[in-house]
Amino acid sequence: MNTPHRCHWVDLTKPDYVAYHDTEWGVPVYDDNRLFEFLTLEAAQAGLSWYTVLKKRDNYRAAFANFDPVKVAAFDEQKAAELMQNPGIIRNRLKIAAAINNAARFLEIQAEFGSFSNYQWRFVNGSPQQNSIAGPADYRATSPESDAMSKDLKKRGFKFVGSTIIYAHMQACGMVNDHHNNCFCKHKK
Repeated sequence: MNTPHRCHWVDLTKPDYVAYHDTEWGVPVYDDNRLFEFLTLEAAQAGLSWYTVLKKRDNYRAAFANFDPVKVAAFDEQKAAELMQNPGIIRNRLKIAAAINNAARFLEIQAEFGSFSNYQWRFVNGSPQQNSIAGPADYRATSPESDAMSKDLKKRGFKFVGSTIIYAHMQACGMVNDHHNNCFCKHKK
């Protein structure tokens, strides 16, 4: 049985990581709640490994109202204090506050653009950018597009949305296709 070629960063000893790579990473996402989820989780990851956050994703879904931005935007100080006691998520006061703040800003963008998806995808002219990744050195941490989106989000009051975080978000939700050229996912639709 041949094992399909995957991106070098996938730890094949972690079935959940393999499944994330094979079925989610780099797949275009247009659903606003999923986009809010990815944005929140990428912010939570800041300074940590993605796998740390991935293992806690179900706990995040429960703690953050299944990433419903309307509900999260309504979280008050008491709810934020409860989240700080939740061992299933990353208990960082600034990241929790950012998730709540960002939910409110997310709703403002939805009101202005009709959806967050409409807003977000305009940074890549509506279709995924196809990057050539021949080896680890070809991966980038930022791009002109992530710089622009990060700058705009910050101007709108978002927190934990630096260009590196936004580029990781763009990779996760398929705005850029950064699968290795030999990865079986490179040309999946």
